[in-house]
Amino acid sequence: MCTKTYSFKNLNKTNTIFLLLTPIVAIAGTIAWLKVDGFDWRIMALSLAFYIATGLGITAGYHRLFAHRSYQASWPVRLLLLIFGAAAVQNSALKWCNDHRVHHGKVDTDHDPYNINEGFFYAHMGWILLLEDADEYKFSKDLLKDPMVMFQHKFYLAFVIIFSFLLPAFLGHLIAGSWLGGLFVAGVARIVFVHHCTFFINSLCHVVGTRPYDKKQTARDSWIMALFTYGEGYHNFHHTFQADYRNGIKWYHFDPTKWLIRGLNFLGLTWNLKRTKAELIKSRLQAQ
Repeated sequence: MCTKTYSFKNLNKTNTIFLLLTPIVAIAGTIAWLKVDGFDWRIMALSLAFYIATGLGITAGYHRLFAHRSYQASWPVRLLLLIFGAAAVQNSALKWCNDHRVHHGKVDTDHDPYNINEGFFYAHMGWILLLEDADEYKFSKDLLKDPMVMFQHKFYLAFVIIFSFLLPAFLGHLIAGSWLGGLFVAGVARIVFVHHCTFFINSLCHVVGTRPYDKKQTARDSWIMALFTYGEGYHNFHHTFQADYRNGIKWYHFDPTKWLIRGLNFLGLTWNLKRTKAELIKSRLQAQ
């Protein structure tokens, strides 16, 4: 049963307005683009490129690199992941990672920031709409000492404006003569799509799917969600073996985030990739 209530006083006005208005702006802006400039596959290709880049900014960057420290990366890789992670408009890396670490440490309890036991909507996006206590980032003291993370945190809004709105608008004009398509399709509509792909990991992947590694907590594996979130859908595995840089461990598991990290490792741009021992994985499977 949901114990959280929504009232004007306890709403985070900024988050609420942004999350409720962006779908409307995305639809209206896309219609304006189609009427003024007409459909153009180049705009769709640009949107796909930003969807991939910002999605990986969250999965390879915010999630597996900064939140879980499942591998280490060179400064150019870290910088790009921080840029496109910010362009996903899901808060700064510091804030995102702190919430996520609390989620793992307090999963399925009243202290879980996106506790599925409060209901599907709450876990999906309702928790973002509510005001929070002042965050001291006590679960992210390592990130407080990271100059790149703190620079992004300090100038997060500037990162968002430049890389999530101005850059796609400029590239839309450059490659297709349409800043409208760049801004509203590769910008706003893409933000909405990436948002809800990420949100479904917190909601749908705690309701629908399998629990082959740990049946005592709600996280579930969903190969369908893995298709939209670059491998993050293998959520039961991830909650069981949090430090592993992989989410999909089989050769047929769709996990582009893992492939990116491993590919960069071959180039010497990432290292110390953490893997759970096969014997431990097998023992957890047998114990269920």
